[in-house]
This record gives sequence, structure tokens and C-alpha cells, in this order.
Amino acid sequence: MTFVPFSLQISEILFISLQTEIINSSRMKTRKVLFITQEIMPYVPETQIATWGRRIPQFVQEKGREIRTFMPKWGTINERRCQLHEVIRLSGMNLIIDDTDHLLILKVASIPSARMQVYFIDNDDYFMKRLENCDENGREYPDNGERAIFYARGVLETVKKLRWVPDIIHCQGWASAIAPLYIKTSFREEPSFRDSRIVFTPGGGKLTLPTTEQFRANLKFKGMNGDELKGFPDRLTHLDLMKLALNYSDALMLMPGEEDPEVIAYAQQRGLPVFGPFDVAANGASAAVVDFFDSVWGEGKEEE
Repeated sequence: MTFVPFSLQISEILFISLQTEIINSSRMKTRKVLFITQEIMPYVPETQIATWGRRIPQFVQEKGREIRTFMPKWGTINERRCQLHEVIRLSGMNLIIDDTDHLLILKVASIPSARMQVYFIDNDDYFMKRLENCDENGREYPDNGERAIFYARGVLETVKKLRWVPDIIHCQGWASAIAPLYIKTSFREEPSFRDSRIVFTPGGGKLTLPTTEQFRANLKFKGMNGDELKGFPDRLTHLDLMKLALNYSDALMLMPGEEDPEVIAYAQQRGLPVFGPFDVAANGASAAVVDFFDSVWGEGKEEE
């Protein structure tokens, strides 16, 4: 599939053509979709990625598919107002990063209007009282790479505990960029992820600081052979993180304003389908998203 623009101003003929292309390339329908996203309304202020985090899971669920949705428990989230509560049976695991134990705390809340449940990955060191990319003074957190590592591992370990098997995993934002690597290496033999296909969406701001000097060592986990960062600089930039995510993804889906030519060219160079950019408020966006997920899941499979 080629790079296909999709927006609110798109003509009806082009939209029908796009839908036809996606449907014709799909032989199987996704049953379960896991969302590993950076922001979800109403838990954070309204931004494009927060709107995507809210609307796209709802699109999928309304089409009769099963979903699980995760985001970091950023320090701006008011637990009482948002009615978060800890899931004791899924909390308590220690994840070792930089030779230090970091406690995984799992919380949950619901969006009644969407009939959607959201899981939150929390930890005192990486998320409690800490904002997203930057602190209260606008200074970027130097350990954002490690925060992404903890978030990815926290989500994947939780999904393992749930014994839930997603067909499609949609990763959104820099905070999710490490997840595709772990899914296709450290967790590749796990029943929950063995057959999953990954759609990656950049967005939610660009990191300006490179990863820490310890990032490479901190990234290493079971099942990795040491070649995962071959060709990357000692300290990865934001663009490097996007490329690393695409190395282990099966498709790229774009938000408006996030059409980075280098990211698109890299995805196309790797032969990945590129879908978007498109407006989630556009007429027919729901069907287009679900059809695209179906096309990624069904690629190369026999019709059921």
C-alpha cells in the first residue's frame, strides 16, 4: 500500500476508492486490538494525539472488535477526579532498568460515554509527579528514553498477565516507540504476541535531547542478540527512535502535521504500508481505520 492522504476535504470518489483498496487487500478481520498510546482524552488536555488516543480505540470497539488501551500515568492526571484505582492483582512487579528495581503499578479508569476502559502504567521514579516530555519549567527530561523502556515493558508484562492475545498492536507517540522492538524480540515467543502485527504512529511532540549514555545498556532485555541498535548512534535522537520503532513495525499510520519526510521515506524503504495523514473527525474515518487494521492483519493470510 502506498502513501495515501486522507483528510476532511477529501472527495467522496477518492474516499470510496481508498476504502475499496483497503477492503480488497484484507482477507481476515482483526478481532482484538491493543493500544499503547501516549495520551488519551479526557485524562490529559486536548491535543491531536490525545484525541487519536480517545477516538481510534472507540472506532475499533464500535465495529465489534475487542480492545485494551494503555497510557502512562502522567503526573498531571488527577486520580480522584478521573476515578483511577489500582489493580492490585496486576501491580507489584519489579522491572530492572539501569540495575535498579522499579515497581510497576497498574491503575484503571473508565470513559463511560465511550464504554471504554483505560489502563495506566505508573511508577514513582518515572511518572509520579512528572509531566510528559518536559518538566514545569519546560526542561526536557533527560531520561525520557528510560521512561519509554519502562512503559513498554510495563504494558507488555501486564498483557501477558491478562493472557490476552491481540491481533493488531497500535503504538502511538514517542513514549510507545520501544514497544515494537520488545514485541518482536524479547516477547516474540510469548503466546500473547507471537502473531501480533504492529502499526506505529509518530506524534505527541518531538524529543530534542538524545537518549542517555546508559540507554543502550538499559534497553537490553531477554531475547535480544545485541544487533538491535546496529547502525544507530551511541545516543539516539528522536528520529532514531522513530526509525527503531519502524524496524519492528508492520505499518505506519500518520496524523495530520506529522508527515515527517524522513520517517515516511524510511517506512517506504522498508516496504511498509503508509496510511494517512487523516482527520479522525472526517466522514468515514472510523471505517477507514478499521479497514486499514484489517488489511495489515490480513496481509499474506488465507481468508477464513
